[in-house]
Amino acid sequence: MYTVHRIKDMRSNDRPRERLEQQGSQALSNPELLAILLGTGVQGQSAIQLAQELLREYGGLAGLHRADYQDLVKTRGIGPAKAAQLCAAVELGRRLAVSVPDDRPAIQSPEQAAELVMYEMGALKQEHLRVLLLDTRNQLIRITEVYQGSLNTSLIRVGEIFRDAVRENAASVIVAHNHPSGDPSPSPEDVTVTRAMIDAGRLLDIEVLDHIVIGTGRFVSLKSKGLGFDPESSVSAL
Repeated sequence: MYTVHRIKDMRSNDRPRERLEQQGSQALSNPELLAILLGTGVQGQSAIQLAQELLREYGGLAGLHRADYQDLVKTRGIGPAKAAQLCAAVELGRRLAVSVPDDRPAIQSPEQAAELVMYEMGALKQEHLRVLLLDTRNQLIRITEVYQGSLNTSLIRVGEIFRDAVRENAASVIVAHNHPSGDPSPSPEDVTVTRAMIDAGRLLDIEVLDHIVIGTGRFVSLKSKGLGFDPESSVSAL
């Protein structure tokens, strides 16, 4: 814990900006990186102490990731300017995470698929279902969102999952949805929906390569777990 109330009272080698310059951003702790974004603290607290309090209040980086502007602006010591800075940083991270290079990436593993959606979907407060559309070489065509809300077979129209895949002439798809609880453990409902999607895909000649459940900082591949997929499908492209 830091006992000083102003960063400028710290030794120069201990100040976050100086440490970043000398050692690189990877050497800084989460509170130190956050303190650089905040810029200043409040009366009786340095920017680092304010950052520590902010992380405690929101349950770490994952909770801060989920916070929106209205949440942040009401937090002691933040206000409109700091709230805007934090939201902008999170949004830049989201855009970087979902950016696709000019040469479209080929998805060869569940890890590669999860990397494309996990940063953003891991912070969503409701369940969202997205579909990665792939061509015959498993190259990403685009990612489309087809559903928002509780993942329930009585509400989901499986045909909607393949609507954009048919339009884009996709050869296969990877389905991803998030658990707002942060726990990516598949539910029985997830397995049931997976089987329904696989059956519908066979009718359309569009293979469902995987169904990935996104949690906070981690994911589960239903195919890797053998949930909803036929055993012989384990030798498929993923």
